[in-house]
Amino acid sequence: MKTMWVYILASKRNGTIYTGVTNDLVRRVYEHRTHAIKGFTQKYNVTMLMHFEQFDDPENAIKREKNIKGWPRKWKLELIEKENPQWLDLWPEIVK
Repeated sequence: MKTMWVYILASKRNGTIYTGVTNDLVRRVYEHRTHAIKGFTQKYNVTMLMHFEQFDDPENAIKREKNIKGWPRKWKLELIEKENPQWLDLWPEIVK
């Protein structure tokens, strides 16, 4: 079974937020950070990894991503604050 990841990026503390799902967290966050893919995260410079969750089942990962995307912004900010209260960019943690 393939590991899947749901992740939240931000442009800065309390800035623009993006939620995504991937099967390769390091590659995908790197693509966001380097603006390799044109779109929302490039336009708003959303490059800081704020939160991520691991899943063993693609279906559950996709359900979680869609669930978070449907949340009010306040809930997304609360999720980040709960797990990462100092809004540290978690990129160094995943590229160790």
